[in-house]
Amino acid sequence: MLVKLVNKKRCNMQVFIMRHGDAALDAASDSVRPLTSCGCDESRLMANWLKGQKVDIERVLVSPFLRAEQTLDVVGDCMNLPAQVDVLPELTPCGDVGLVSAYLHALANEEIESVLVISHLPLVGYLVSELCPGETPPMFTTSAIANVTLDKSGKGTFNWQMSPCNLKMAKAI
Repeated sequence: MLVKLVNKKRCNMQVFIMRHGDAALDAASDSVRPLTSCGCDESRLMANWLKGQKVDIERVLVSPFLRAEQTLDVVGDCMNLPAQVDVLPELTPCGDVGLVSAYLHALANEEIESVLVISHLPLVGYLVSELCPGETPPMFTTSAIANVTLDKSGKGTFNWQMSPCNLKMAKAI
């Protein structure tokens, strides 16, 4: 399966929305659920794929939950990410998608060209829909990534979504 990335233009921002990797079910609370070995492997697979697409991430936004931060660590081991990471409580599963969208629009106005967002269900799907009115919130498997082009006028275009399963199927063909 081939994915064509949208050409970068100074006035557009690429938003890469990633769901955290597979996480253990047993933990003292939802916020401290760690990634499983499968979650680490699938996140690594997706990060290496994204790196192969020649994606250059300028800004990172991540949920404060352990599994999202561990996903970021795995991605950071595979890709060159900026040192500055914005840990946003709005990116938790029940976070405020409107505030996240407003923050992304503010980054677009600062001429940031690419942002990686690592979060959870259901927020990741709702964020795509919030940025791209009229889009049904897509389902995200663990470690899946969606790409949205956001222009300064606030218009978002949903370009593609890729998952570990898609990549594994493509390799099998």
